[in-house]
Amino acid sequence: MTIQATLFSFVNRWECDENDHLNVQFYFSRFEEADRQFRLMCGLSETLVGARRVRHVRYHKELRTGDLITIHSSVAFDGPHMLTVVHEMRDGSTGALAATALDGYEPSPNSAKSLRQRFKDYQTPMIAEAAPRGVQSGPSGIRTSLQGLLNQGSEVCFRGTVMPRDVGPDGKADDQYALACCTDGVAHVWQRTPMNYAYLLEHGFGRVAVEMKLTWSTPLKSGDAVVVATGFTHVGKSTFNMRHHIFESRTARLAATLDVVALTMDLSSRSSVDLPEEAHGAISKMLID
Repeated sequence: MTIQATLFSFVNRWECDENDHLNVQFYFSRFEEADRQFRLMCGLSETLVGARRVRHVRYHKELRTGDLITIHSSVAFDGPHMLTVVHEMRDGSTGALAATALDGYEPSPNSAKSLRQRFKDYQTPMIAEAAPRGVQSGPSGIRTSLQGLLNQGSEVCFRGTVMPRDVGPDGKADDQYALACCTDGVAHVWQRTPMNYAYLLEHGFGRVAVEMKLTWSTPLKSGDAVVVATGFTHVGKSTFNMRHHIFESRTARLAATLDVVALTMDLSSRSSVDLPEEAHGAISKMLID
């Protein structure tokens, strides 16, 4: 059993956001490249296992300007999917776990034995830190419509266009593009709560995601216009969940959903803080499911 070194990288200053740490879209772009390299190494393809159903990311440690990044990847048959690829992102200088990604596939049950044999040299047990925690493991929100979401209380937070630079080697918009749409729009989602820009600025707090799950439904290509509608799906003591729905604008075709577990972080102590009571109450009244 071996785990493969699939990426060596570095945090550039321009990749960091207002919280002075690596923006989530660049975590996803690193995982995407690591996955390309892993597929090349082990021969994993959609012909064998079908299309990826989800990419489930958990953030364990902040990465900041100048930090080294390494990713190691393997197949885990003990993961939450019939076939799970695990990517472990670590600080290249300390070895500390920074983030994990689970890529979920559901090949034919009849192929399980042959896949175990085929990928035996790339198989390792899944690390506990990668297990889903605040978001279910399977696809979610894929049977919905834009108008239905707006009727439920979701609101549009982003509009944009897929540019040639947003398209991967397969001719489709990549994960980073999907994340960029949502991260550009998410400040407008927070603005719907008492934890708006003025509140965060006054208290020295930042908006942070701790867990995400990206589910592609249909591809986007260069030139497609997109619209993102977002609604709240859960609220707890210190975290709340939202779901971004990315639609192709001309036909209102659902392209992807992004489930997010978010919290408020004290930018001085770099630690999470509980939601204020009024925010908990306000979000509870806006839940879409």
